[in-house]
Amino acid sequence: MPEGLAQWGPELFMTRERERGCGPAPENDGGRNILQGGFEPCLMALLRLSVDRKPGIDLARGWFPRTLARTGHLARAAELARTTGDELRQSTELLELVKAAAGAGAGAGAGVGPCDLAGAQALAESIPLPQLRDQALVALVPAWARAGESARAVALAERIRYPHNWGWAWALLAKALADSGDLDEALRFAARADDEVTSTAADGADRVLALLVEVALAAGGHDRAAALADRVEDMTRSCNSAGWSKPRALALVLALEVRGGNFDRLDALLRPPPEPAVEAYGTLCGWALGEAAVQDRDLDADEAFTRPSSARSPLGAGDLARVLDAIAESAGKDAALALAERAEELLETGADRDHDVLLRSVTLLLARHGQTERALALSQRLDADLSVAWQADIAGELARSGDTDGAEALSHAITDRRAQDRALIEVVREVARRGDTGRAEALVHSIDDSWAQGEALLAVVGETARHGDPHRAETLTRSITHRATRARALAELVELAEPFHARRLAAQAVMLGGWALVLPVLEQLVPRSAAVVADRIEQLTS
Repeated sequence: MPEGLAQWGPELFMTRERERGCGPAPENDGGRNILQGGFEPCLMALLRLSVDRKPGIDLARGWFPRTLARTGHLARAAELARTTGDELRQSTELLELVKAAAGAGAGAGAGVGPCDLAGAQALAESIPLPQLRDQALVALVPAWARAGESARAVALAERIRYPHNWGWAWALLAKALADSGDLDEALRFAARADDEVTSTAADGADRVLALLVEVALAAGGHDRAAALADRVEDMTRSCNSAGWSKPRALALVLALEVRGGNFDRLDALLRPPPEPAVEAYGTLCGWALGEAAVQDRDLDADEAFTRPSSARSPLGAGDLARVLDAIAESAGKDAALALAERAEELLETGADRDHDVLLRSVTLLLARHGQTERALALSQRLDADLSVAWQADIAGELARSGDTDGAEALSHAITDRRAQDRALIEVVREVARRGDTGRAEALVHSIDDSWAQGEALLAVVGETARHGDPHRAETLTRSITHRATRARALAELVELAEPFHARRLAAQAVMLGGWALVLPVLEQLVPRSAAVVADRIEQLTS
């Protein structure tokens, strides 16, 4: 493991390594005086000039074509994806572009309407591989429903080619309609999804039924939801008898029930199964009396007791961790603590390959609900590096629960400076989010690492601007030491500023961090900016 990875955490560790490699920001605050007039043509020219002659980017796949798709340039993104001659790779990338366009259509204020979805559907229908073409059409079914075009959603669902996708398409449509409040139509399509998975017995039927549980609960059908949940459990048990199945759908169902205060199914699954019966020809009584067991095949006693049994619980530590994670932000305190107690009991029963996964989930759940001492006691079961890393996580959860004073005190008590700085970053973020930007700014100065100070200031910059002091926010960006971190802060301000000033901030961000950083936020400010970058890269690489 790289030095410091555990203490910083994977996300901060990678960001820190990358941004420290970009070097410090220039002393003369480079770019601050550029584009004083905020003119759009000047910014477009700066974008073109900033495109490196060796962009190090695969134009045919990845984040860049998906950014084009999300910002209204789906046709151009598709052109890039089709430049690869590999049919599987091309089909996979086109599928991702359809999903990106569909997701943009779901975003509030994204400016993506039925015409964009029509283009996404045309693109989906052009995908070479029929299996991936089908998946793209499935992704568009709920997108049409969310756009208020339920008739088009139904028509598209009717065209799904492969039977194993039918149930999922109708279930997604039902969920989208339930989310929009059209419960009668949602239940009608939920029934159709149920019919499909019942008749086809396709793989993934448990996943479909778990989604239908959500639809039933949204419509107030608790008995129906319980019956569907029973079927998910039965499917999981039958698949789990060989010991390889991962009951993710069952974990989702359990999370829904626990969130509502119902622990009956979970308790039944956690209860140790009865001991397996011993066959008559090899009874325990017979062995005790010294009688020979007559067997038609070689089978020792250990194998008799350890061979897979459909009676054993399909729920392991990793699956219970998924339940905890699913309810972490939505369950009330009583339900969360009751679930934590059950998790701790399972941890005491012995080794499980996902023991530490569950240990982490229950630790963070306890911290989120103010049980700091219990959470810290659990973290002490780990070696020193992981223990201090988890203490930083606990401080973050404690801050998010509202106890920022306790989180700050815990952060300062962490003995490892790297983990302490990570914890303080989380506290600064939460204090700033709650509107106390002055206190958040003061806390930044207690952070030891210069890069971490800048990372924490990002939150202060954004919240200061949101609370009506953009001048102070921009001043704070100039105190950020590393150029890439300062560029990120400027890019965040671009989203919050008025267009005239936003173009100036965007120019500064480009000068410090390049075009890639600011591109996702530029399209609303300067239409066709993503296409301009694509044009320039193609010119330089042709």
